[in-house]
Amino acid sequence: MTDLQLAVIDVKPGAALESQSGLQMLRPRIFGAWRAPAGPKKVAAIVMHPTSNFMGHYLIAPLAERGVACMGLNSRYMGNDTLLLMERAIQDLGAGVQFLRAQGYDKVLLIGNSGGAALASFYQAQAERLTATHFPDGDPTHLHPSDLPPVDGIALCAAHLGRSRLLRDWIDPAVTDEHDVLSVDPALDMYDAAHRMPYDKAFLARFAAAQQARLARIENAALARLEQLRSTPGAPRDQAFIVYRTHADPRCLDLSLDANDRAPGSVWGDPRQVNYSANAMGRTTSLTAFLSQWSSRSQADGPDNLARTSVPVQLLTYTADQSTFPSTRDTWLAAGGARIRNTDIVGGNHYLAGQPALVAQAADAIAQWAHAL
Repeated sequence: MTDLQLAVIDVKPGAALESQSGLQMLRPRIFGAWRAPAGPKKVAAIVMHPTSNFMGHYLIAPLAERGVACMGLNSRYMGNDTLLLMERAIQDLGAGVQFLRAQGYDKVLLIGNSGGAALASFYQAQAERLTATHFPDGDPTHLHPSDLPPVDGIALCAAHLGRSRLLRDWIDPAVTDEHDVLSVDPALDMYDAAHRMPYDKAFLARFAAAQQARLARIENAALARLEQLRSTPGAPRDQAFIVYRTHADPRCLDLSLDANDRAPGSVWGDPRQVNYSANAMGRTTSLTAFLSQWSSRSQADGPDNLARTSVPVQLLTYTADQSTFPSTRDTWLAAGGARIRNTDIVGGNHYLAGQPALVAQAADAIAQWAHAL
């Protein structure tokens, strides 16, 4: 196995001021870290997330030890999804696929871990048939089929369904004032002690309906503001805004809902604290980024895109995950149909943190599947 290697990959320019780095704007690049097994270049994999830094991903070395070259690749939006456009993120992923193809590998696979699952599915769907010619705000993406070479298979691990579904399930419906993080309607506050667990079915129904209503209000406001900006001479074409309280999934506290082996809480700690924090999923965004990632207009839904692909799919379900559940697994399985198979990583938490034996088990499953393609 080779030492860890750095990949520095040039990519096409994106939106104006999508980075605060002048160097990055002058020469946009993405970065990856990868290891390769000795011998023939048979199969390589990319594990990538829209925003997380995957250059230290736990699967890179174990897969290389099992004969699969593996690159942890970062998008241009690493660490900051304020301006993230999913259509541009798949273009970055395509640059990584081109890099590995140029190294001479016979097969290239995508590993969609966590939020990378919907990204990988979106990528392959567009690689097989390009339909994302425009962003949800109407601007052209300028994507070209040559930007998106198809891959030979997709592995999904602890796989979220996509950012638009995630926000639908996580947004706090108890917010009464979008400009006040402390505003709250106690009747809809899952963290209010008056709502005891297991949660009442009627409460859960009101909660879900109010989540949908709040998300729709934000989306409609974003669309109206974007139209106003773009019809006003001299105005900017985009602006940033804050979405308060985006971590209110009743499954964090009520383990009877979508039951698996998880402990109470969130993958980031106390869910109420995450909900009120200054930095969380979808907290700071622009109008265009909100539409691309978090809205009903997003083109990056995971299962919908997976259903449009034709390649083999391996699903790894971590059974103690606090943010993916049996219903998540079932949705992916329905989307993949006869092409997908599931392997349970029993007791696995979302990051396989502190679980080296389960990391090895996950790497075994992916490597065995990859070599059989």
